[in-house]
Amino acid sequence: MAAALVDEEIDNDDYYSLLNVRREATHDELKASYRRLCMLYHPDKHRDPELKSQAELLFNLVHQAYTVLNDPQSRAIYDIYGKRGLEVEGWEVVERKRTPAEIREEFERLQRERDERRLQHRTNPKGTISVGVDATDLFDRYDEDYEEIPGGGFPHIEINRMHISQSIEAPLTTTDTAILSGSLSTQNGNGGGTINVAIRRVTSTKGWGELELGAGDMHGPLFGMKIFRNLTPRCFLTTQCALQVSSRGVRPGLTTVLARHLDKNTMGYLQWRWGTQSAMNTSIVRDTKTSHLTFALQLGIPHCFMMLSYQYKFQDEDQTKVKGSLKAGFFGTVVEYGAERKISRHSVLGATVSVGVPQGVSLKIKLNRASQTYFFPIHLTDQLLPSAVFYATVGPLVFYLAMQRLVIRPYLSAQKEQELEKQRESSSSDIARKKQEAEAAVRLMQESVRRVIEWEESRMGLIILNAWYGKFVTDTSRKQEKAKVIDVTVPLQCLVKDSKLILTDACKSGLPGFYDPCVGEEKSLKVLYQFRGVMHQNLSGDTEALRIPKQSHRIDADT
Repeated sequence: MAAALVDEEIDNDDYYSLLNVRREATHDELKASYRRLCMLYHPDKHRDPELKSQAELLFNLVHQAYTVLNDPQSRAIYDIYGKRGLEVEGWEVVERKRTPAEIREEFERLQRERDERRLQHRTNPKGTISVGVDATDLFDRYDEDYEEIPGGGFPHIEINRMHISQSIEAPLTTTDTAILSGSLSTQNGNGGGTINVAIRRVTSTKGWGELELGAGDMHGPLFGMKIFRNLTPRCFLTTQCALQVSSRGVRPGLTTVLARHLDKNTMGYLQWRWGTQSAMNTSIVRDTKTSHLTFALQLGIPHCFMMLSYQYKFQDEDQTKVKGSLKAGFFGTVVEYGAERKISRHSVLGATVSVGVPQGVSLKIKLNRASQTYFFPIHLTDQLLPSAVFYATVGPLVFYLAMQRLVIRPYLSAQKEQELEKQRESSSSDIARKKQEAEAAVRLMQESVRRVIEWEESRMGLIILNAWYGKFVTDTSRKQEKAKVIDVTVPLQCLVKDSKLILTDACKSGLPGFYDPCVGEEKSLKVLYQFRGVMHQNLSGDTEALRIPKQSHRIDADT
């Protein structure tokens, strides 16, 4: 919800940066910075009508920032949701002296009340498309006399099964939700479909219940009920019963799952299933920031098995995961290994190789796009052929690297540039306003800067010779790109006090006399200064704290 507030519009007014204070600044630090800026921007200090008008605007902006940050409740709201959070109606009914966590909870309650009517018209679509491919002719045909195959022995690859399912949710009231789902399946020319309607009601904070009705041409009518209940803060129970009517009569079924938090990252499950395929299953799932481990044991009809799987999560931007599993039982043994990787903001691509007896070798490709899942199981061979395992492992990897270089990266780069351009267009008027404010601030600073320089020169203190803020092009391979920087020498010299310049770790575009010259791009601050008669330079990141003078790159006076 907080992210939604940030995405709706670009907010360039960072109150902490404007006052040049830490986010943890005390009341005294806020007051000292506020007084200094008031002395700089007070309208009564300027006789020129234009400067007086500009000073009045900047003075009011500084006063607004101080008013918000000096009030504990307003500051907590601003820290969580920014300026847009302060504009939300309803805060007047919120009790004073609440903690940030309580304010966040109250804001979310107010937001839910405003969104209730809109939520009733929205759906939550979820879907799965599975296409099974039989590619056994690629490998198994070499065990036969393939010269007798008509057409020169070209392998025959076919789609032998397909499954499509889709569901949508429609909130009826704050406690009731209708769910409509359907599926179509076909295998080797035979298939059918089903449709289901369910009503879910949240009975309390501890549980909910669901009634389901279904029908289809593969099975008769279905009547089902599902109940979820929190037994304790660490334990919950799910029970699902169903009556399936068919030509063979009524077939009842019951599934019960008892789950408990064993520790912060570990869950234990006990499942009992009664019906046509009765079984008991116990499993332990441990999920941490870097790994996911599952151990399961099932005893029942017709399948008894033991399964162990492990998944490692790399802490990178693409959220790469590698996984492996071993499953053994009366049906045989299956070993699986694979990986998945985020290829765009809403898409995750994964591939898994399955090797087993008597199943053979299969390659499973899965693409998750938002709430839709596309699944492609490709059966390569019924035997354990090393060549099939090799191609199933190397083939997807080579294909992915080629697609990443030739298609995915260029597409994401173009998409990012388009979004950046839209961001610039939508914020052009706001940036123009900030630029005017910065230019006005620089004009108002001239007299103060002259006095600061005279005082610093008298004691051989800190003199800002040149300072630039924005995007610097240092890569020689990108010479065609132009640097996008602004001169911030005067604003930085104005912030010098007692031969020291201290900037907090806030975004520097909010500092007095600054603005953002390149929206959405990485920015830096480059400062060339003189201290004790020696020249130095410093380069720092946009949100990096800065304190000079300090030991940095020394430049000869002749350069």
